[in-house]
Amino acid sequence: MADILSLRDAVAGLVKDGDTVALEGFTHLIPMAAGHELIRQGRRDLSLVRMTPDLIYDQLIGAGCAKALRFSWGGNPGVGSLHRLRDAVENGWPRPLELREHSHADMANAYTAGASRLPFGILRGYAGSDLPKHNPDIRFIECPFTGERLAVSPAVRPDVTVIHAQKADRKGNVLLWGILGVQKEAALAADKVIVTVEEIVDRLDAPPNACILPNWVVNAVSHVPGGAFPSYAHGYSARDNRFYIDWDEISRDRERFTAWIQRHVRDTEDFNGFRTVYAEGTKGAA
Repeated sequence: MADILSLRDAVAGLVKDGDTVALEGFTHLIPMAAGHELIRQGRRDLSLVRMTPDLIYDQLIGAGCAKALRFSWGGNPGVGSLHRLRDAVENGWPRPLELREHSHADMANAYTAGASRLPFGILRGYAGSDLPKHNPDIRFIECPFTGERLAVSPAVRPDVTVIHAQKADRKGNVLLWGILGVQKEAALAADKVIVTVEEIVDRLDAPPNACILPNWVVNAVSHVPGGAFPSYAHGYSARDNRFYIDWDEISRDRERFTAWIQRHVRDTEDFNGFRTVYAEGTKGAA
């Protein structure tokens, strides 16, 4: 049975410096609140994993929390580059960042391999691609049955996976719906799992087979309404498009970024505090 914990206590108890951490979500249900708590608690030397790192990874990297990133696409969705990620890669600020880039299909297979406790993921892929020249973890084997040349990559096995979802019950059974990425696989592949949710209920009114994350998979559930902001939670909140546009300018300049992180994250007590400070700033700019 999962523990019902505050997000502060969940991160403090389950995430250590040097861990491999996956904060997964796709388009919506991005675990922004959990990422902020990692920054707030000053985690360092994290090896981050995610198929599609976006703003929260830009913030984690710019705040100096990460030493490595394994991914398959990175950007500010609908806007442009992740400037803190680029600065870390191109200039080593605030520290050098080791990159391992894969295709989407490769990352999905690597997560599935981790969830299956297999050593590597396997796929038909990378024909004509230069990625294997730049990523030594992408290798090729010959199928013992057909002789076909197949690509392989090491399984993703996070120390901690963090996701955001719509509902959980008090035992820690989790429901999420809408556009999904690899949340289930990322949770099953991990040693420990933290789930932030929009609401905790006494009983999940779920059809058979709808609960893809039962309580035995999850270590901690934290009640964080709006914890995906500025992304959205299907059925609960809308995407804040302005935030993504504003972030492009905020993140371009090191001093402006550092001041933003200090005011909005490090100087706030929790994600509610961040939302309050952000809302006040938005009103002032209107």
